[in-house]
Order: sequence, then structure tokens, then C-alpha cells
Amino acid sequence: MAKPRELRRRIKSVQSTRKITKTMELVATSKLKRAQDRVIAARPYAAALAEVMGDLYAPELAERFPLLRQPAGKSRRVALVVITANRGLCGAFNANLIREARRRIEQLEGEGAGVDLHLIGKKGISYFKFAKRPVASQRTDIGDKPRAEHAAEIVGPLMAQFESGALDAVEVVFAQFKSAVSTPPTTLRILPIAPPRAAEGGKGRSRAANYILKPSAEAILEQLLPLYVRNQVYRALVETAAAFLGAQRTAMKNATDNAGDIIELLQRTYNRARQAQITQELAEIVGGAEALKG
Repeated sequence: MAKPRELRRRIKSVQSTRKITKTMELVATSKLKRAQDRVIAARPYAAALAEVMGDLYAPELAERFPLLRQPAGKSRRVALVVITANRGLCGAFNANLIREARRRIEQLEGEGAGVDLHLIGKKGISYFKFAKRPVASQRTDIGDKPRAEHAAEIVGPLMAQFESGALDAVEVVFAQFKSAVSTPPTTLRILPIAPPRAAEGGKGRSRAANYILKPSAEAILEQLLPLYVRNQVYRALVETAAAFLGAQRTAMKNATDNAGDIIELLQRTYNRARQAQITQELAEIVGGAEALKG
């Protein structure tokens, strides 16, 4: 059994660790509320964009806009944007995203496609650097407060490459934020654009046929298509940021609870050790007194 002094030292150490994890849990909880608000605020705008595009889309327009160009066969060159966090202490959050990215890379390369990696977040950069995987671009300056400008900077060059024919598809690996405890890693293809209503089997501009459009549907789509792609990337950024904070809060809460259990166990062990020590000291005193009487 460990000595009482050693047990006291371990109890103080675990108590200090519990204070740190509790503080990190509270900070993550505070940030998570704002991150959730950003996710919720982004969804109606994305839904409205998708609805307008579905109303305006017509098959004859797809040939006039490069962003709507569907590949004739299998994709030959794909840009894969992998979004991870800059920090850890969030359980398996980053590992799950990296695992999803690896799965998608293997799938694409198995189909004969080349993959250009575009990494966002230190954890993903560190892993693929360790794996000696070539990287087309990387960024670590976005953090947990992404802005629309960040999305535009990320996807702007990729849209230009897609329009020129250098890329056949652009996909994003991110954490889909369903709730603070449900953030599954997801792969989303953002280019070529699949018109929402057309992808669901609709006829495109069915409801908009009763309206006179000014400017024309072509002029509106020309502005909406890049905006739609940027919004898809922005949503991926804000959902991953919220998912990271949710994962960090859960991990820190579990660490705090575990530290409490360890302290309780150490306290009981310390009490037993202290009781045994006192009993031994009393026995020695009584034994010494009896020896003196003899």
C-alpha cells in the first residue's frame, strides 16, 4: 500500500487536473452556444438558395454553366477538402475525420482518380505530413469562428480550376453537426452542382414557369451558382467548428467525472492507509509501555 504522503500528493495532483478540465468544459460550453447559433443561422439561407436554384434550373441551362457540368464518366481529378480542428482534447473527433478522409481517398484512387488534398486545421495537416502525403494547400488560420470570407478564399481557386477543366469534382470532408453528441464525419460533393430539385427527380423550373423573371433565369443563376458553392463550404466550416466544441465539451466532462472518481478512490485508500498507520503507532506505544512495566 502506498504511503499516506504519496497518496496526498496524488490527490492534490488529480484535483489540479480536475480544475483544468472543468474550466475547459465550461469554456467549450460557452463557445458551443455561439457556434450552434452560427449553424442555425446558416441553414435557412442555404435552404432558400437551394429552393431558388431548384426553381430556376432547366436541363438546357446546364450546358451553359460550367459549374453544372456533370462528368461524362468517372472523375479523373478530384479536389478533396478535409476540415479538422487546430486543437485536440476532443476525444476521437479529429481521428474520425481523418479516417473518413482516408476512406474517401482510397475509394477515389481505387476508381482511378487522382486526388488533390486541401487541408484545413493543424490536426489533419500533421497527420498527412506524417503519412508523407502530398498536399495541394493548407490553412490553420480559421479556428472556431469561420467567416464567409474564409469559405470564399478556400473554394474560389477550386471553382476556377473546375471551370477550366483541371478538376472533375470537388468534395469536402467535415463533421456534420446534428447535436452536441452526434457529429458524424461526412463527405459532401459540392462540384459539380447537383440542382436540388433536379437531383430529387423533379423537372426543374416547374413552379417558376408561371413567373416573368427579370433579369433572366440565366443571369440569376450566373450569380447564384458561385454563391451556392461558397455557402456549402461555409456551412461545412461552421458545422465542423460547432462539432469540435461539442466533442471537446463531452471529452472534458468525461475527464472531470473520471478525475472525481479517482479522487474518491484515492481518498478511501488514503483513509485506510492513515488508519493502518495510526493503529500501528498505537500498538507500538502500548507495546513500549508494557515493556517498560516489565
